[in-house]
Amino acid sequence: MQLQVLNSPFNQEQAELLNRILPTLTESQKVWLSGFLAAAQFASVPGSGNVQVADRPVGVTTPTVSKDVTILFGSQTGNAQGLAKTAGKKLEGEGFQVTIQSMSDFKANNLKKVQNLLIVASTHGEGEPPDNALSFHEFLHSKRAPKLENLRYSVLALGDSSYEFFCQTGKDFDTRLGELGGTRLYPRFDCDLDYDEPAAEWLAGVLNGLNEAEGSSAVPESEQASQLVESTYSRTNPFKAEVLENINLNGRGSNKETRHLELSLEGSGLTFEPGDSLGIYPANDPELVQLLLEEMNWDPEQQVTVSKKGEVLSLQDALLSHFEITTLTKPLLEKAAPLSANEKLKDLLAAGNEEQLKQYLEGRDLLDLVRDFTPWIGAAQEFVSILRKMPSRLYSIASSLTANPEEVHLTIGAVRYEAHGRERKGVCSILASERLQPGDTVPVYIQHNENFKLPQNSATPIIMVGPGTGAAPFRSFMQEREEIGAEGKSWMFFGDQHFVTDFLYQTEWQKWLKTGVLTKLDVAFSRDTDEKVYVQHRMLEHSKELFEWLQEGAHLYICGDEKHMAHDVHTTLIEIIEKEGGMSREKAAEYLAEMQQQKRYQRDVY
Repeated sequence: MQLQVLNSPFNQEQAELLNRILPTLTESQKVWLSGFLAAAQFASVPGSGNVQVADRPVGVTTPTVSKDVTILFGSQTGNAQGLAKTAGKKLEGEGFQVTIQSMSDFKANNLKKVQNLLIVASTHGEGEPPDNALSFHEFLHSKRAPKLENLRYSVLALGDSSYEFFCQTGKDFDTRLGELGGTRLYPRFDCDLDYDEPAAEWLAGVLNGLNEAEGSSAVPESEQASQLVESTYSRTNPFKAEVLENINLNGRGSNKETRHLELSLEGSGLTFEPGDSLGIYPANDPELVQLLLEEMNWDPEQQVTVSKKGEVLSLQDALLSHFEITTLTKPLLEKAAPLSANEKLKDLLAAGNEEQLKQYLEGRDLLDLVRDFTPWIGAAQEFVSILRKMPSRLYSIASSLTANPEEVHLTIGAVRYEAHGRERKGVCSILASERLQPGDTVPVYIQHNENFKLPQNSATPIIMVGPGTGAAPFRSFMQEREEIGAEGKSWMFFGDQHFVTDFLYQTEWQKWLKTGVLTKLDVAFSRDTDEKVYVQHRMLEHSKELFEWLQEGAHLYICGDEKHMAHDVHTTLIEIIEKEGGMSREKAAEYLAEMQQQKRYQRDVY
């Protein structure tokens, strides 16, 4: 594979020199050079795929390193966990003794004993650690964190470059471990939504770093490719699932449109558990693609290369199914600037304009960009080469495989809104709402989520908080518990706008309530009363009983909007525990944190 230095911090002369010398190096020369650079530890090298390297004291030699490797993951949806597990399998195959743990399960006091540490961490919300990384992140940044002079480490950071604090959690871990005296055995890689190739490259580099320390030979390049990619149907090889049903769950006159989608998994061999998610690779809106082609005066049948492997598609097909065109990011604008003759784009990206740039990115898409910064001097091939690959959309699975063999059900809310003088549409939700018909197929894969699971003991009580489409995984929970004859109590809090039009899966909840599969059901319909009532208000009304359930060992689950609902419910839980438990605010927060540590408080939020 020939590497080229592009979009780098090097000036043109340096980049040309690197591009001339890199293809001439042998594999052993590349390994020596990577080791030399790792030892030299240059300070902070910004880049799209990796980096940030701390100074290392001159003359310090690397101690003998053991074959033990600890891999810690911080994962909200399961991506980081899946990559950690696959990396562990590869390392074990190379003769390393591997321990893989969630950060929430790792005893932080043991960190001093670890010599080889790999961190795989996603970033959640506005640059925050995922739930199962919170305690470890807090410990590492506290005064209790130990000096780690004997630690060798590397970080794989997952994120989404459309967010301001891209890969922030991984950056935090990488910086802090260096501050505590650790030595990077391989530079940090920051992965965008399409993480498979950079993750495989990171693992190959980590393996070489570990083998080099052991005096072993490097991993052959032929074995380095896609080591983190699972076989059969997966994220990188999705299954084309046939649409069986596509129903609008909302009644006539509702302000919302929520689609109940049933897909066939027959012949796929795919399996899942309640709490897992389904990934869908959607297609862009054909109308938006047509407008883009017309605006740029591009030939829709022009052939363009869409991947490093040389895959070729027509320009129209590439924009329909391969590339993301509805989200603008700062990296995209930076790559687009040389293709535009409009100086206003360069001005927007100038230092000191961060707030103006942030405002511009909000709610705009590729069509806005090409209209706002004409004329464009780049050819179609150049232009598509700067676009991100179409990311999948994850949806909480709304069915039990036990109850519905070889099927998977989803609950998808249609996203439509006005912004900057145009109507905007959610890519996947409007595909489901307006274009998917029974008999059509859609590329899908299963995203396992170990952080949102029913209790192993079916006698354990469960409390579910899921307004709107947040009800999806709890429908799966109920179907599963009905099938296995679970004897534990269950309590559902559901909310939406109107009882008559927006009570999703109403007949099913009422049936489960009647048969005893569901013990209690409390609902809140915010637009049916003069004063808006939400799920957290219903929880407060039943605070005494709710706390009693918690004291009995109940597991509590939240699914839905993170910014508002999940935050408000979390705050309400602390209030309930404080009041009913006779505790201070601080002790109540500790009680909830302990529940989280015990996996009795789990969230699937977005």
